[in-house]
Amino acid sequence: MQTDIDPRNLIGRKAFDRNGNRIGTIDEVYLDDATGVPEWAAIRTGLFSRDAFVPLEPSELIDGGLHIPFERALIKDAPDFGVGRHLSPEQELQLYHHYGLDTAPPAPLPDHDFGRLAGRDDSA
Repeated sequence: MQTDIDPRNLIGRKAFDRNGNRIGTIDEVYLDDATGVPEWAAIRTGLFSRDAFVPLEPSELIDGGLHIPFERALIKDAPDFGVGRHLSPEQELQLYHHYGLDTAPPAPLPDHDFGRLAGRDDSA
């Protein structure tokens, strides 16, 4: 999704599944803790139903509506963490797994010859 859009401008927009079926209305937008980039949206799926979390990447904003590239049933079955609270890293991981999105492990630390004995020259 465009990363230059103001997340406040997403609230209240309609959301659609991969087939163009209306899912609901965007209630809240959640930002990545490290980058501040909009990462998740909570979609109100009906008058008396709960909010479903959807990933903003790879969703697209088209003609003023958020188009989410997943089936309606998968979206409605997303884990429910309630809205208005911070998503923990564990909750985000559950959402990534639910949608089958890659969650690459953090890059390994560079090898700085840890474990070499001080004062010993291994080049000889």
